[in-house]
Amino acid sequence: MEDYEYELCNETEEGFCDYDTTAYPCDKTDIRDMVNNIMIYVYSIILVLGLIGNGLVITTYACYKKPKSMTDVFLLNVAIADILFDLSLPIFTVNQLNNWVMGNFTCKLLKGIYSVNLYSGMLLLACIGSDRYIAIVQARRSFNLRSTALIYSHVICFCVWLVGIAVSLPTFIFYETYEINNTTVCEHRFQDNETAIILKTAMPAIQLSVGFFLPLVIIIFCYSSIIFTLLHTRNFQRHKAVRVVVAVVIVFVFCHLPYNIVLLIDLMRKFRTDRFCPDERNHSRMMLFTEALAFFHSCLNPVLYAFIGVKFRNHFRKILQDLWCISKKYISVRRPSRFTSEMYMSRKTSEVYDVDNGSSFTM
Repeated sequence: MEDYEYELCNETEEGFCDYDTTAYPCDKTDIRDMVNNIMIYVYSIILVLGLIGNGLVITTYACYKKPKSMTDVFLLNVAIADILFDLSLPIFTVNQLNNWVMGNFTCKLLKGIYSVNLYSGMLLLACIGSDRYIAIVQARRSFNLRSTALIYSHVICFCVWLVGIAVSLPTFIFYETYEINNTTVCEHRFQDNETAIILKTAMPAIQLSVGFFLPLVIIIFCYSSIIFTLLHTRNFQRHKAVRVVVAVVIVFVFCHLPYNIVLLIDLMRKFRTDRFCPDERNHSRMMLFTEALAFFHSCLNPVLYAFIGVKFRNHFRKILQDLWCISKKYISVRRPSRFTSEMYMSRKTSEVYDVDNGSSFTM
């Protein structure tokens, strides 16, 4: 986060262009102080909760429950995307607080990984919604596809990660380290003013469309159809599932809509020339808080999509029991083999139990 922003193109010694459209220098040291005093603790909470929740999901699939349905595969990939995203938060925070000291290659790599996981995670949530739509709304048609569903899910996940990488290419290419106001930063850098104008408009537009609006449309359509179908059934368990569906949609919109509205405002502001420093500071504050709210969604995904299911909660309790057994000081020499056997039998029992139940999702 720069302390000052300059008008149009600031030519550097290497001939690069540091582009921005603020009409005059704007001191943002108060925003940096806010990051230092408040947001660093918020990011730390997100990091800890995200690592615990998503780590438990990955551990469950790795040791206790083999993925046997499309939703299981999607949930595992969402957890992987979220945990990689959470691991990037400390570096993201350090970049805002201090000089970037990790070099140009690390700058490109880490910013690119952050972008890939952002896009992939959002698209995978849309895939989960689509899978639930097919399984519930199109139940008769989907019955014949169950035998090949696992293959399809791996192919879909592979394509999602490819899309995430493709739309993140500008990040890999144009992020680099350079000095501004005697501070080394890891930010976008363009070689000419025309490229800066195009890409600083195109990149937020891609993030808005692929990273929010496309998943939002898919999620609203799929879950609205699911709610309509469930409300017309007499199954009490399915009526309880309506509350879960509503919670998924509400949390998604609550976490991501404010941030993407701010991004949309920022995109429109790039075409204005009458930008003033107080507005710049207010906009930076809004961006900071709404961005943290969007980040917090990575902590809620394990709760909304995994632990809310009864079977997944049982696996979670089994993990805690096994960890408690390991932590006991009086573990005998024979105990590890017994633990390994119990963990293996627990996984095999879960797999047998889940053969006719496609997903750990509560629906």
